[in-house]
Amino acid sequence: MNFVVINLKKNTLTFIFLIFTLLLILFSENNLVAAKNGFLLFANNVLPALFPFFIATEILYKTNINYILSKVFSRITKPLFNVPGQAASAIILGMISGYPIGAKIVCSLKKDKLITNVEAERLIAYTNNSSPLFILSTVGISLYNNSSIGYKLLFIHIISSLIVGILFRFWKYSKKEISINRDYNGSKTSLIKLSNLGEILSDAIKNSISSLLLICGFIVIFSIIISILELTNFFNIFSNLFSIFNVPPEASKSILTGIIEMTNGINLSSKIVANFSILSIMITSFLLGFGGLSIMMQIYSLISKESISIKPYFYGKALQGLISSILILLII
Repeated sequence: MNFVVINLKKNTLTFIFLIFTLLLILFSENNLVAAKNGFLLFANNVLPALFPFFIATEILYKTNINYILSKVFSRITKPLFNVPGQAASAIILGMISGYPIGAKIVCSLKKDKLITNVEAERLIAYTNNSSPLFILSTVGISLYNNSSIGYKLLFIHIISSLIVGILFRFWKYSKKEISINRDYNGSKTSLIKLSNLGEILSDAIKNSISSLLLICGFIVIFSIIISILELTNFFNIFSNLFSIFNVPPEASKSILTGIIEMTNGINLSSKIVANFSILSIMITSFLLGFGGLSIMMQIYSLISKESISIKPYFYGKALQGLISSILILLII
């Protein structure tokens, strides 16, 4: 009799996705509701907040902005962040545009040979941030019904990102770093003209829709994962472990949910009872800084094409989340 021997280590992902498929079938009714809720969360909150920014930054990158910013900020980016002036576009646009614009710009800069791989890794750690419009409108106004909280969260989000950037100037630091020829003139990057404005606008809309569909897909699939974890009592087990430290069940659930998918986690943290309002805002600030595994997978899908490591992104976002939650205590 011949026995089939299966190497568990080599087939770990196969078993994980097989179990996931079976759970999709087993909890099909609940998963359908979770998928609908994820899509509604995207359509009602994420899409209106990000779509205008995505189009604007797509068009902006086709202008002379990279050349201008490199000239203006070249004396700042090197001493502060240990990256060249050309990286200013990733830092600034990544800060004001939302996920995953920062990663897209970093990949473009590396592809155009304006930054090295090490510089790309430094940038990827702190140039991907939540959109100001998302923080102010979706989080501040829609979820917390308080614009003041939105502005405070945005301020902390930006400050913590810059702190991480300064700390990551030492990432793979070497006095003999590889130098590349970064000389280019503005005309090479100034692609937009009146004659091709319509074409560039069409491309910007197409690219923005493509990026948003990717985000929508991640939100929906991770909403289903969260639903499965809830149905299998995973969250209850996790909450019971944290109850030892007097952490409210709503708080521990929102943290774990947000680590998996940021928007769902922030939605839960905003509903924590009034007695724990500071804790609620701390959790939200942490999740905005960290971003969640869903966004991490979005970023990884972009940077892996340019052979940029995901490690600095993970370390940077974890550090940003921690700094953000601490700063809440100083400001709120």
